[in-house]
Amino acid sequence: MPLDALAPRRDGYVDLRSYAAIGDGRTVAMVAHDGSVDWYPVPDLDSAPTFARLLDADGGGCVELSPAVPFEVGRRYVPGSNILCTTYTTATGVVRVTDSLNVGSTGRLPWNELARAVEGVSGEVPMMWRVTPGTMFNTVSPWVQDTEQGPVLRTDDVSLGVRTEALGECRVSADEISGRFSTAPGTAHLLAVVSTHSEPLRLPSPERIRQNVELTLDMWRRWTDLLDYSGPYRADVERSALTLKLLSHAPSGSVAAAATTSLPENRAGTKNYDYRFAWVRDAAYTLRTLIRLGEQEDVHAAVSWLLRLARDQSPQLHVLNRLDGEVPGDAMTVYEAPGWRGIGPVVSGNAAADQLQLGVFGDLFDMVDLYVGGGNVLDAATGRMLADVADEICDLWRRADAGMWELPEHRHYTSSKMGCWHGLDRAVHLADVGQIPGSADRWRVERDRIAEWIEEHCWNAQRGAYVLHPGTDELDTSVLLHAISGFDRGPRMRSTVDALREELGRGPLLHRYSGMQHEEGAFVACSFWAVAALALVGRREEAVELMEEMLALGNDVGLYTEMIDPEDDSFLGNFPQALSHLALLTAALVLEDTDRP
Repeated sequence: MPLDALAPRRDGYVDLRSYAAIGDGRTVAMVAHDGSVDWYPVPDLDSAPTFARLLDADGGGCVELSPAVPFEVGRRYVPGSNILCTTYTTATGVVRVTDSLNVGSTGRLPWNELARAVEGVSGEVPMMWRVTPGTMFNTVSPWVQDTEQGPVLRTDDVSLGVRTEALGECRVSADEISGRFSTAPGTAHLLAVVSTHSEPLRLPSPERIRQNVELTLDMWRRWTDLLDYSGPYRADVERSALTLKLLSHAPSGSVAAAATTSLPENRAGTKNYDYRFAWVRDAAYTLRTLIRLGEQEDVHAAVSWLLRLARDQSPQLHVLNRLDGEVPGDAMTVYEAPGWRGIGPVVSGNAAADQLQLGVFGDLFDMVDLYVGGGNVLDAATGRMLADVADEICDLWRRADAGMWELPEHRHYTSSKMGCWHGLDRAVHLADVGQIPGSADRWRVERDRIAEWIEEHCWNAQRGAYVLHPGTDELDTSVLLHAISGFDRGPRMRSTVDALREELGRGPLLHRYSGMQHEEGAFVACSFWAVAALALVGRREEAVELMEEMLALGNDVGLYTEMIDPEDDSFLGNFPQALSHLALLTAALVLEDTDRP
């Protein structure tokens, strides 16, 4: 959807398609097309959001910077980076704004630094800006402290310094700092917000902040240059990889499922969740794609993080963890905040950590297998732990679980059994190449036993498909993941793809499983899984056609939420969503592989 099709801000909110994301390896800021930073937690992605207009138009807070007169917008990421460049065209002139969350000369800064550099391109453009922290969902009251270094904004334990260059006179009120200025051809201006949490506030000079923007651009480009992809979707692959990098939490090596909480999956507000956690599933998929793309440093950090968790939690594994590796509690906090466009609730926390999801074992072993397949070697303790986990799978696969979709009804979900098959299949291979000890003979027997059980109980001849679980005719798109895993790429999987698209498809979009057509938007990742499955079962032309249709549904800067409403292609769910971009990358890599002799 082109940017000019977006509606203007209504009741303080914009369409979710309006947002672009920037980040620094620790947190993410969401920038609307009208120049407002509407979401920005500090110091970390999962911290309470200092700026949260995204979910609370009146009290959430924002960092505004835009022309003070009507304008048209065009924007893009600076090539090879997560730095955003927005061009505003008015009746009197053109101005360009470059947004960056900065790193420093030695890597990640010990403070957060949001830089918004303004360049006059042509004519004269009157500009306005405003920095107003929010109430963190009515839990704190921001205020301005006058210091000898100038006014400092305080909100809870966060301190905010506003650094300016050629932005006119600053106006200071009880809880915000604002101003107005005008641009002319070649003029340079800077608005920066520097923040710390429970520590002294560093106030770098505008010159140093500009230098950090250049260092940040260099950092992003050096990382992007490492990506090894020569297929036809280079720009889309690069953007999705950069989005995953954006969601990576550098201090720990974890990967967040999304940058936000509580963005609704339907307009009734019955499905609002907090996705600022690290799912083992998403971490494994991220590693799979980055390994394939030739990335090394982040891969090693993330593998080490995931294996540390597995060792600590062995032989079972929590399906999600906090970004720092801690297991979240069961309690969820519901805030007194309206939510995006009044669709609440606004929540913090996720109660899925202790669910039994058997598919996670396939994700774990797949990731390890790819890692060692890249010429790496496991340490002895990890090898012993993985052998214990493989032994556990041999018993656990017979249990009912919550499935990939975290369902309240525990059943023998087909894709969960396929995940156990995949885990044991990779465990056998790891044992065969000498990476893990243990009884590979038992793993082979149970792997084959699982496959026989699936073929006997989970295939529904009348539907011509693998079904959600035995005894039903309901369907589940997560089964498509096991064309990718290699469980089935034959006639049964081909027939399953057709059944899924017929029942759950709306154009190129797919819903997660039977019944969800009436409860939520279509799940973006499912369509990209279908691309990969089509290619792997020998229907490449259909796969390419679906890929092209899905790539057209991203927003103007190539980002995806969790879901898309088939009625009007509007975005739903948390944003940007790691799983959506992971599925895009998987589809692109499978298409590249299947195009080779």
